[in-house]
Amino acid sequence: MDKRAAALTTGASSDALSAPPPPSFFQTLGPGLVTGAADDDPSGIATYSQVGAQFGYGLAWTMLFSFPLMAAIQAISARIGSVTGRGIASNLRRHYSPWLLRAVLLLLIVANVFNLGADLGAMGAALELLLGGSQRLYTVALGIISVLIQTYMSYERYAATLKWATLSLFSYVAVVFAAQVPLGAALHGALVPQLTLDSAHAMALVAVLGTTISPYLFFWQAGQEVEELHRRHLKPLFVAPKAANGELARIRIDTIVGMGFSNLIALFIILATAATLNAHGVTDIQTSSQAAEALRPIAGPYTFALFTIGIVATGMLAIPVLAGSVAYAVSETFGWPEGLDHRPHEAKAFYAAIAMATLAGLALNFVGIDEIKALYWSAVLNGVLAAPLMVVIMLVATNRRVMGQLTLPRPLAAVGWLATAVMAAATTGFFLL
Repeated sequence: MDKRAAALTTGASSDALSAPPPPSFFQTLGPGLVTGAADDDPSGIATYSQVGAQFGYGLAWTMLFSFPLMAAIQAISARIGSVTGRGIASNLRRHYSPWLLRAVLLLLIVANVFNLGADLGAMGAALELLLGGSQRLYTVALGIISVLIQTYMSYERYAATLKWATLSLFSYVAVVFAAQVPLGAALHGALVPQLTLDSAHAMALVAVLGTTISPYLFFWQAGQEVEELHRRHLKPLFVAPKAANGELARIRIDTIVGMGFSNLIALFIILATAATLNAHGVTDIQTSSQAAEALRPIAGPYTFALFTIGIVATGMLAIPVLAGSVAYAVSETFGWPEGLDHRPHEAKAFYAAIAMATLAGLALNFVGIDEIKALYWSAVLNGVLAAPLMVVIMLVATNRRVMGQLTLPRPLAAVGWLATAVMAAATTGFFLL
């Protein structure tokens, strides 16, 4: 008698026999892991490289400081999507004034387009350094490939591809070992806060926080949690609270791992550039491709190649998140069908928004806008948008009318409000310096 028959004869239930095995640790990771990895985009790499080149190990501690703040606000964004079954823009449309939603949407689109342009330009420049040829041709090709993949690859395969793509960030771990970073200095910089009260250090701190806590990540992760509900045929937790414990535990693990991974890679970038560029007197780095080029004579071709490949790989991870967050926000604002689980003909406006945002970013590389200025203005716009949007997210997540019985627990709410206050102070400091 086979095992199934034996189980049936002993009274085992068919439900027990057909119950799926518990997911592996890697299977529990998804939106949080991808969102965290996408935060280390080429513009983020440029910021972390500048911090390492200019200040050495002195600001490495900012990665540990920003981690709980970033993890909290991303977990709250994910929770909104999972509990309500709607993205952030959709919840704003349902529960807040239309002018607030339109202002948020406009700022998000402008900031993301500038960020897309800067990232695509940096990726093209990195490929030119690595392979030779035309930077503009590479930039266009990468943008088109990204749009095609998002549009025509099934969501399940696409989500899995993005998860595996996060492994590309380990190139920066390899860079640290190749650069032979002194362990004592690195640990001291990472664990012991040091901050000189001058405009240079203050501006660097604002840049790190603005790069780490970015509004497009809020929209993307909330939208991806809605996608996960559809993919797994689950109801929003608002109407199925019995499933809340398991789902919220998954979100918590996914977000902590994803944001921890993101900040760890950022820390490695700071350490690598501190050990190479700063140690050799190279202190002015404006773009990720400049950082890669500066590494070549100092750290050798192997380190240069790893750093450059990482720029392209992380860019291919970040471009879909930047364009996708615009598409989620636009579609939710106007009530259009949205989501990567839809076929193109089922969500034409959603996919059109992805294409238009990417093409607008591409266009910036052909109209004479300097890459460094694009990075600067995307940071400014993200900083302007982040703090007020975080206030709105906190109000949504603590509103029983929206979240039912699944409003934020007090510890998470406290850290969320702390993150909002820190981001507001950083934005204020940005304009006062």
